[in-house]
Amino acid sequence: MAKAPLRPSAALTVVLLLLLVAAASWLQTADAASGFCSSKCGVRCGRGGSARARGACMRTCGLCCEECNCVPTGGRAGFNECPCYRNMLTAGPKKRPKCP
Repeated sequence: MAKAPLRPSAALTVVLLLLLVAAASWLQTADAASGFCSSKCGVRCGRGGSARARGACMRTCGLCCEECNCVPTGGRAGFNECPCYRNMLTAGPKKRPKCP
């Protein structure tokens, strides 16, 4: 007995299900990297004053860590550990260090 072809709604459901599985596996890989960054940034930003300042530090540090794959331990000597992190600058005419 021959199978009936998939209806458009069934085909769409299958495609969406496959996309969902692919996205879940990608997010699982991203979580492993962000686990490294969140632990390193937690140490680096843990000395911040207010909860708001620590939150801003964690967001910025996380972005820098994801791009550079490292976070310096702190102090002037620590910046030599991760030159990518140290050399990232803000956009615009006033270039300032981007990473905390």
